[in-house]
Amino acid sequence: MSDKRSVKSYVLRQGRLTRAQANAIDRYWDEFGVDYGDEPLDLDALFKRYAPRVLDIGSGMGETTLRLAGENPEIDYLAVEVHRPGIGRLLHGIAESGLDNVRVINHDAVDVVNRQIPAESMASIYIHFPDPWPKKRHHKRRLVQPGFVRQLTTRMKTEGQLYLATDSADLAEYMCAVCDAEPGLVNLAGNGNFSPRPLWRPLTKFEQRGLGLNNRVWNLIYCRR
Repeated sequence: MSDKRSVKSYVLRQGRLTRAQANAIDRYWDEFGVDYGDEPLDLDALFKRYAPRVLDIGSGMGETTLRLAGENPEIDYLAVEVHRPGIGRLLHGIAESGLDNVRVINHDAVDVVNRQIPAESMASIYIHFPDPWPKKRHHKRRLVQPGFVRQLTTRMKTEGQLYLATDSADLAEYMCAVCDAEPGLVNLAGNGNFSPRPLWRPLTKFEQRGLGLNNRVWNLIYCRR
């Protein structure tokens, strides 16, 4: 699958990088950042050990990544995010918390998965609250597309799990249909069904605010055959 796409699943928002976030990138990128490249990563060398790995796609401001990495030091987390404010906040949190099991890539997740993630290397993959692109003419921008889901499946270990969450009913149905159609995945709730929220997944401020407004959140969990 080519990684040369004319349509992106995101729009970069420039001019929102705070001084603290910029300083964190300058200070900590060499230690925790991973430059984008055309070759698969040597994950054992990157994390300096062999351990279960999680690919966190669209880590946002890093709230979930930091919480889970702190609670699960035996697991390595590779966070992928395109927005530099989120990168800066996450790098600051890694350093402040003294974490050594998080690495960060500032690039398009589709390119990263196609080029840098080795086959059958991930125990789990997270896609939490991707941009819903609600207008029908924008559905082609949605991150979860059949080709991308196929690529994700090949990057997961056998019985590895793919977790998705959204507060958009339309996107939930769309992701369910796309992932149910992938022959390498099994919907653990049964085709067409949604799973309860995994108890290990922290409630972010964004999600708590939505629940306070009586917004529903849909969760999907898939296992690689």
